[in-house]
Amino acid sequence: MHSHRAEVPTLSDVEDAAAVLRGVIVRTPLEESQHLSELLGVPVHLKLENLQRTGSFKIRGATYRLSQLTAEERGRGVVAASAGNHAQGVALAAKSLGIPATIFMPLGVPVPKLLATRGYGADVVLEGATVETPLRLAAEFAERTGAVFIHPFDHPDVIAGQGTLGLELMDEMPDLDTIVLGIGGGGLIAGVAAAVKARAAAAGRTVRVIGVQAENSAAYPASLHAGHPLEVATKPTIADGIAVARPGDLPFRMISELVDEVVTVTEDDIARALLVLLERAKQVVEPAGAVGVAAILAGKIEATGPTVSVLTGGNIDPLLLQRVVAHGLSASGRYMTLQIPLPDRPGQLARVSELLALAGANVIEVLHTRHGQGLQISEVILQLSVETRGEEHRAHVISVLEDAGYTPNVVPD
Repeated sequence: MHSHRAEVPTLSDVEDAAAVLRGVIVRTPLEESQHLSELLGVPVHLKLENLQRTGSFKIRGATYRLSQLTAEERGRGVVAASAGNHAQGVALAAKSLGIPATIFMPLGVPVPKLLATRGYGADVVLEGATVETPLRLAAEFAERTGAVFIHPFDHPDVIAGQGTLGLELMDEMPDLDTIVLGIGGGGLIAGVAAAVKARAAAAGRTVRVIGVQAENSAAYPASLHAGHPLEVATKPTIADGIAVARPGDLPFRMISELVDEVVTVTEDDIARALLVLLERAKQVVEPAGAVGVAAILAGKIEATGPTVSVLTGGNIDPLLLQRVVAHGLSASGRYMTLQIPLPDRPGQLARVSELLALAGANVIEVLHTRHGQGLQISEVILQLSVETRGEEHRAHVISVLEDAGYTPNVVPD
C-alpha cells in the first residue's frame, strides 16, 4: 500500500490524478448564468458535473483510488456502500479497470441509480433503510472476503481524484475568485480547496472556497465549531447525496484549514434552486447538486469577483423531480392549492371562476365535494389548484376572493 495513505493529498497528488483520469472522465462544460450573475452582481458560472460520466463527480475519486491499487489488491476485488453516485463511480471505474465490484445500497435507493450501477456490471446488494446498514455490511464483506473497501470520501486518493475538478476550474477561469459547492462527507470540497488554494498561491493570489450543507443534515458547522468531527442527528432531506451524519476525518482536517466558510440552506431553498436550474439553465440536477445555487438564491453568499457554483450531480429520480418541481413552484409563489367553503347554491362555482379570471390566475385543477370532514349539510368545499406569477400575485388572488366574501384556505403542499 502507499505510504501516503493517511496523509493530506498535495497539489502533485491531484495533478497525478488528473493525468490518470485523462480519457476516463469528460471535461464538463462551464457555463455563465445570466440570472445568477445579475443576482450576485458578479459573473457566476456553473460547472456542469451533472453531465459527467455516471452523472456525477464521484467517478473522479473512485477511478483514481482504484487505479492506485496493487495487482494483488485488484485481484481481491472492491466493495463499496452508497445511496447512489459513489456506487456508480466505483462500478464504472471497476469495470474500466477489470476489477470485480460489490456494492451495498439501501432499499430506498432511487431506481435510476440502482439500474445504472447494475448496468456498469457491479454486483448490487440491497439492504437496510439508510446508508448506515450498507456501510456496516460492506465492512463485514471486506473482512470476510478480503475485498478492498472503497470509502466514498475519507481517503487521500479519493480526495485527490475529486480535487481534479479544482484544477479544471483554475485552467478554465484563471481569474476565479469564489467557488461554492456542496458538502456531504467533505471529500470533494477538501480536494478542490487543496488544488485551487495551492494553484492560486503559486500565482500570488487567493481564491475563496465556500461549502454548503442542507440544514437538515449539517454536521460541518457544529463540528468546525467544536474543533473535531461530531455526529449530528439528521432530519430527512431531499438532498440525499449529501446527507452524511459525521464528517470524514481527513476531509475535516483539510476543510478546517482550507475552507473559508460553511453555510446551510433549507429544503425550500433547494427546491427553488432546482426549479431555477431547470427553467433558466436547462439543467437537470439532483437536490444535492443544487445546494450551491440554493445558497446564492437565498442570499447566503457574498462574492467580490467571478464565482463558480458546481452542479455536482444529476442523478435525480423522475418521481422526486416531479414532487420537487411542484414544491419549488409553490415555494416561489407560482402555484397554490386553495380550499374554499361555498354555500350550496347554484352558480357559486361560476362566480369563483369569474373572480379568479379577473385576478389573472390560471386554474389547473378543480375538485368540488359535498363529502368532507366537518361540513354542514348545506355546505360544499371547492378545492382549486391555481398557477400564479409570484408572491404578490398570489396575495392579490387571495384578497380578491376574500373581498367577495369567500374564506379561502391555502393548503400546504
